[in-house]
Amino acid sequence: MTQSGGSSTRSSKSESTQSEQTGSTDVSSIPESRSGGSPARLADDTSEGRTSISSSVVQKISGIAAREISGVYSMGGGVSRAFGALRERIPGGSGSSNVSGVQVEVGERQAAIDLDIVVEYGAAIVDLARAVRRNVIHSVERMCGLEVTEVNISVNDIHLPSEDEEEPQQNGTGSRVQ
Repeated sequence: MTQSGGSSTRSSKSESTQSEQTGSTDVSSIPESRSGGSPARLADDTSEGRTSISSSVVQKISGIAAREISGVYSMGGGVSRAFGALRERIPGGSGSSNVSGVQVEVGERQAAIDLDIVVEYGAAIVDLARAVRRNVIHSVERMCGLEVTEVNISVNDIHLPSEDEEEPQQNGTGSRVQ
């Protein structure tokens, strides 16, 4: 795959591909910090054109993939869930690119993901975390073509079934007649 002679851009691409295959670290492939860098990342660069994917897209895919797993009640900690509920009530707020409980670091070819979840009572948390991690990695890699280097999961709360029964009475919206 390496060309002999010449210093074309093709040979530099071959060298970076070769360094990835040998396991050496390529500084340009390390995810950038959450606060820095451009919002759109290169996903594909061919002679026909370029495809870039916004970090908010990776964030949404990760959140949806995490919620697909049975046993995940919701995303985010108490404060972020409250702000998320408030955002949903504001017209146009549901289209917000900020997904509660999901933070991503996206580089040119890799992504790292942090998830804050609330689990349903009775779920085996370690098994649930493995299933969430597997689904998020599979979804992001399949849909975005990015290598997911890590998925860190923080379990912030456990949802109790009794909390669902108390909710309508607390809001005053529950029916008094059954």
